[in-house]
Amino acid sequence: MATSVATAMPAPVFHPTVWGEYFINFTPEPLQISDEKMAERINQLKGDVSGMFQATKNVVETMNLVDVVQRLGIGHHFEEQIATALASIHSAEFNSSSLHEVALRFRLLRQQGFWVSPDEFDKFKNEDGSFVSGIANDPKGLLSLYNAAHLLTHDEGTLEDAILFSRRHLESIQSSLKPPLADQVGRALEIPLPRTIKREEAISFIPEYSSIQDQTYSPEILELAKLDFNLLQHLHQKELKAFTQWWKDLSGEIGLDYVRDRIVECYFWSYTVHYEQANARARMILAKLFVLTSLLDDTYDVHATLEEARELNKAIERWDYGDVSFLPEYLKKFFVKVVSNFSEFEDELEPHEKYRNVYNRKGFQTLSKYYLQEAEWFHQGFTPSFKEQVSVSVITAGAQVLSIGLLVGMGDAATKEAFEWVIGNTDAIWACGEISRFMDDMSAFKNGRNKLDVASTVECYIKEHNVSSDVALAKIGSFVEDAWKTINQAPFKYPALLQVVQRVASLAKSMTLLFLDKRDAYTYSKDFKKTLESHFVKHILI
Repeated sequence: MATSVATAMPAPVFHPTVWGEYFINFTPEPLQISDEKMAERINQLKGDVSGMFQATKNVVETMNLVDVVQRLGIGHHFEEQIATALASIHSAEFNSSSLHEVALRFRLLRQQGFWVSPDEFDKFKNEDGSFVSGIANDPKGLLSLYNAAHLLTHDEGTLEDAILFSRRHLESIQSSLKPPLADQVGRALEIPLPRTIKREEAISFIPEYSSIQDQTYSPEILELAKLDFNLLQHLHQKELKAFTQWWKDLSGEIGLDYVRDRIVECYFWSYTVHYEQANARARMILAKLFVLTSLLDDTYDVHATLEEARELNKAIERWDYGDVSFLPEYLKKFFVKVVSNFSEFEDELEPHEKYRNVYNRKGFQTLSKYYLQEAEWFHQGFTPSFKEQVSVSVITAGAQVLSIGLLVGMGDAATKEAFEWVIGNTDAIWACGEISRFMDDMSAFKNGRNKLDVASTVECYIKEHNVSSDVALAKIGSFVEDAWKTINQAPFKYPALLQVVQRVASLAKSMTLLFLDKRDAYTYSKDFKKTLESHFVKHILI
C-alpha cells in the first residue's frame, strides 16, 4: 500500500471487472430437482450418514469416513459426530504399520486440535533419523505423509524432513501415477491439503470419489455431497445477486472510478471463510468489509494526496459523519458510506451482540492509521528498515481487521474473549497477516509494483542485507512457512477458541490460493474467472 504524490496524479488503470452485472441478471441452469426436493433429500441422507458414524467397526474405518466427509465438503453437517469420533480415535490404542494410516490419523487429529507427537513417524525411520527407502514406493502413503507433515509447528525437524523427503519422491513419481492419485498429488504439490480451502477441495474430490472402490466408498455420501454443493451454490448465487446490486448502488453514489472493481472476488474471499448456510449473516458482513477495506486501500494507494489522506484518517478517527466539511467531496461521500455500512452491520446484530461492532470499527480505524503511515513514508522518500516495514505492512495486509470482521456475524463462538484475542494481534492473527503480506509482496515483486508504492518487504530486505532478489525471495518464503507453523500451533495453544482459530486459518488459506505461484488473483483477476465459475456458476452433475 502507498499513496500518490501531493499533487493530483492520474490513477493507475486497474482492469475492469470481468463480471459486471452478471449475477444481477444471472439465471441458474435448471436442475432435475427443485431446491425443496434437494433439501428434503439432503435431510434423509444426513440421517443415513450419521448412522455410518455409529456403524464403523474400527479406528481405520472411522478415519476414512471422517476424511471423505470433510474432503467432500459436507463436514459442516456432522461437526458433533466428527468431534466425537476423533476424540475416540485420539484416546484409542493405535498400532499400524501403514504409513497412510499413521499419517491420516496424525492429520485428522491435529486439524481438530488434538495433539499428536511427530514421534508417530519414528517407525518409518532408520537409526540415523532418515526415512527408510522402502516408503518411497508407497505413493499413497507418501502423499498422506506430505499432507500431514504440513501441520508442523515450530522446532519439529522430523516433520520438516518428512516434507522434503515426501516432496522429492512425489515429484519423481508423479508422471507415472494414474488418476485420481496423480491429480491429488499434483494439487498437493501446489497447495498441501491442510492449506487448501474446503470448497476448492470439494470441487476436485467429488468427481474423484466415485472412482474409490474400496470400503470408504458410499453412494449415499456422494449423493449428499453433490446435492449439498448445488443447494448451497443456489444460496450463494442469490447472495451474489444482492451483493452486486449493493455494490452498484454504492459505487454509483460515491463514484470511485479509480478503485478495483472486484465485487465477486470479495464475496469469494468471504466465502472461503464462511460458506455454510448457517453463516450467511457472517458471510455477507465479511464480504462487505472486504469491499470497504479494498476501497480504503485504493483511496490511500492510488488517488488521495497526502493532505487528503491525513484528513481522511482524521475523519475515520472521529467517526462522525456530521463533521466532514474539511473533506473533499469525493471523500465525504466515501466516508459517509463507510459509516452508514457499519451502522447497517450493527443493525444485523442482536442486542447482546452489538458490542461486536465496536471492535469492528476499531479494526477499521487501526487499518486507516497504518495506511497513512505508509503514505507518510512514501512522501518522505523514506525506505524503512525491514523490521519497521513489517511492523506496519502486516497490519495493512488486512488480517487483523478481517479476522475481527469474520467474527462479527458469527454465532456463539464469537465471544468477547475471541474479539480480545483478535484485536490484541496475538501470534496467530499476526501470522495470518504475515502470510498475506509476504505472499502479496512476493507477487508484486515478480509482477512489478506500482511506481507510487512504498518499498515492499522484499525490497527492504534486499537493501538492508545487500542480497540478490533470489536470496530475498527465498528468505521471505521461509517467513511464510514460519507463519504457518504459528497458525498450526494455535489450536493447541488456544483450545477454547478452536472454531475461531479454524476460521482465521481459512483466511490464511485463501491467501495461499489467491497468491499461488506469486500471482495476484485479486488485482489481476481475469485468470481467476474459471475458478470462480466452478464455485458460483457451474453446478455439479447429479
